[in-house]
Amino acid sequence: MLRVCSHCGRSNRVPAQHLADQGRCGACRAPLPPVAEPIDVDPQSFEEIVRVAKVPVLVDFWAVWCGPCRRAAVEVAELARALAGKALVLKVDTDRYPELAARYGVMGIPHFIVFHRGSVVFEHSGVAPAREMQRWLTSLDPTR
Repeated sequence: MLRVCSHCGRSNRVPAQHLADQGRCGACRAPLPPVAEPIDVDPQSFEEIVRVAKVPVLVDFWAVWCGPCRRAAVEVAELARALAGKALVLKVDTDRYPELAARYGVMGIPHFIVFHRGSVVFEHSGVAPAREMQRWLTSLDPTR
């Protein structure tokens, strides 16, 4: 994934396993903070991030036309900011990638799935407040 340095504007390639880590810009050495926003993913990046993430991953299955999904997007963005460095938040557009939604049995949207160490550990259909989503992620035992 490419991350832009807020100090010098240069793009930095960050491997999937380091998206939740504090890093440094390769050009100016300024701090490159962990990802603090939802990441729009395609099936390939979804697979890689879920497989190698060191932190829990919340996946939001959504679509542009979905009103509840737009309401949930505000909560999802808040969650990504609150848990930067402690969790990752991915967004899968079910219209663009219906095969990914089908693989996980997503029948309605918004639909949330929490992954930990590559495995599904929790699912929820419908809008949820950021605090509730945060509980889904922080309740996971980091040693499991």
